[in-house]
Amino acid sequence: MPPDRLTELALRPLFNNATASQARIRLFYARLTWYAARARPFLVVDLPMKSETTSMHNQRSTGGRKSGVSKFAKERRYPIGAELIGPDETHFRVWAPKAQDVDLVIEESAEKNAKRTFHPLEAEDEGYFFGVANVGTGSFYRFRINKAEHFHPDPASRFQPHGPHGSSCVVDPTTFPWTDANWPGLKMKSQVIYEMHIGTFTPEGTWESAAKQLSELAKIGITVVEMMPIADFPGNFGWGYDGVDLFAPTHLYGTPDDLRTFVNHAHSLGLAVILDVVYNHFGPDGNYLGVYSDDYLTREKENDWGDSINFDGPNSGPVREFFITNGRYWIDEFHFDGFRFDATQSIFDKSEEYIIGAIGRAARKAAGKRSIILVAENERQEAKLIQPRREGGDDLDGLLNDDFHHSAVVALTGLREAYYTDYLGSPQEFISAAKYGYLFQGQPYSWQGAPRGTPTFKATPEAFVAFIENHDQVANTAAGERLRFQTSPGRYRAMTALLLLGPWTPMLFQGQEFGASTPFIFFTDVGDGPMREAIRKGRFEFLAQFPSLAMEETQKALPVPSDPRVFVRCKLDFSERERNKEFYDLHVDLLRLRREDSRFHEQGLGGVDGAVLGPASFVLRYFTEGNIDDRLLVVNLGKQRVLSPAPEPLLAPPLGFEWKTLWSSESVSYGGPGVVTVATQDSWTLPAETTIALRLIPEKEPRRQPKRRKLG
Repeated sequence: MPPDRLTELALRPLFNNATASQARIRLFYARLTWYAARARPFLVVDLPMKSETTSMHNQRSTGGRKSGVSKFAKERRYPIGAELIGPDETHFRVWAPKAQDVDLVIEESAEKNAKRTFHPLEAEDEGYFFGVANVGTGSFYRFRINKAEHFHPDPASRFQPHGPHGSSCVVDPTTFPWTDANWPGLKMKSQVIYEMHIGTFTPEGTWESAAKQLSELAKIGITVVEMMPIADFPGNFGWGYDGVDLFAPTHLYGTPDDLRTFVNHAHSLGLAVILDVVYNHFGPDGNYLGVYSDDYLTREKENDWGDSINFDGPNSGPVREFFITNGRYWIDEFHFDGFRFDATQSIFDKSEEYIIGAIGRAARKAAGKRSIILVAENERQEAKLIQPRREGGDDLDGLLNDDFHHSAVVALTGLREAYYTDYLGSPQEFISAAKYGYLFQGQPYSWQGAPRGTPTFKATPEAFVAFIENHDQVANTAAGERLRFQTSPGRYRAMTALLLLGPWTPMLFQGQEFGASTPFIFFTDVGDGPMREAIRKGRFEFLAQFPSLAMEETQKALPVPSDPRVFVRCKLDFSERERNKEFYDLHVDLLRLRREDSRFHEQGLGGVDGAVLGPASFVLRYFTEGNIDDRLLVVNLGKQRVLSPAPEPLLAPPLGFEWKTLWSSESVSYGGPGVVTVATQDSWTLPAETTIALRLIPEKEPRRQPKRRKLG
């Protein structure tokens, strides 16, 4: 078995004479050796062994399935999985309606030839099986269905120390020393989100190493870490969207307590942590749910990944329970502050309560007095997700705004192909995004040949999460190239300022704050050779929707997702914080301005209006009561423009006041040419490729009187 924390005691003699760092290094190389030797998934065959079937605390009924439920059901925290009910006593419960009988297989270790004992579980109503065994924390186990030759992990396993093809492990969540009892949670307003992939965020790719960087994120003004999916998946690297053990934090990043330590430390710094969860499909490798039941999936409704999850068909009750329990679990046992629900357009459910709403409601209940936020990705742009339940909605807090991203990319790069086809990158698009959130709210959408979106006029600005980079969009280029390399420095600075000072909730992707040069490419170590080749072909076909990436020579040069070097290339280099100091200072100053300025800090419905000033320029005005604390955000993504005349009321200061530059993206400290005066009594000058924030001050000179002109 791999030398992880659960086997450290057995390996201690190897490390007694090593320093802590040397021991960690030896553990690391031991892990590499172990994984290299076991690159192919394995199934344990039930060969004759010197072990005997032992009796359970509760013997199997001789009359078939037992009527009713386990007497321990009320003592359990969750309806499924392994739960400790005593120091060395664990209750197991699994849903396996395909089974006539289920045996709990207790394993002395995770080695292939480990000693095993078999414990028959007792059947109860609706396909559940349960039992109690005298085992405690760290014990390995699997299930055997109908006396089959293969054993399988627990569908609700809390930890898979050796990956999805290995044994499940009993975990005690009650011993972790939490120190965040006074953590209040968070609301959607005033947040700045930071998307993080643990495996590439640091060179080590662990929760432990990532936690060491949290203080820097908190210092610069990040308030929420959005952690990309962590449900365990096979292989040595991946994005996490092919998870198969939804209750098991991936062994690749550390132990469950390492994850708890990360969240606990984040809370001590004032940082919230939300988890990206994938409830639209299971990964193709290591998914053993079909052994237990045919009802997890439905072939009647296919999505981009194949069969959909059965949330409303026959026998969907336990499936819904599985996912609702999963939502409760992450909030309760790991103190997550909410979720980002992946690709909800591919979660089909006609039940009275949409499954995502049900999961969200259960998660809020699990959080108790602690506030959490729930954000959805939804390609169809369905506003129902953020509407209150009393109005037929799902009670979520936020939606990712792809429209903003697509407009920004077109404005910065001129690229108008594939899903960028319906965007112009025009000033009006950014004004509408500031006022209404989504751009498409039911209008024709030529790329899909149908109307897109639903009205969002009642939604508050913070409900829309705006971004110019995220994991998908960076990877959807030929080589995972960061956006700053696809445009001019001036336009990139100007767009960054719009992102971070706009009325929406801004989101950054890891490394964006210091202008990371490292790419982010689609990588996955899932499956064997044929599966990896199928994934490669599918990925390349997806990218071929962009004509610029469909050419044969370009396709041949695309990075292969299963190449370990691709994964390594995506790891951040934190020395770039210093090397790219101009980018870092730009983000730090903008985040400070957003946090400390009385008006940019506010997010209120109807508090912003805008006007087009030219082909590539516009102004947003942030209103206050009485107008004497208003702000202007002037954005020009084109050439220098002089507004004379300037017949736009939003540019007019109140009587007795004038506009003064508060901040400019053209500061030399960010690599710009220098700040110039924008507003005078004669004209407005918009420097090329810049964003400027202005505030009101009392007039330094009296307003000039108009010249006398002959009338008539």
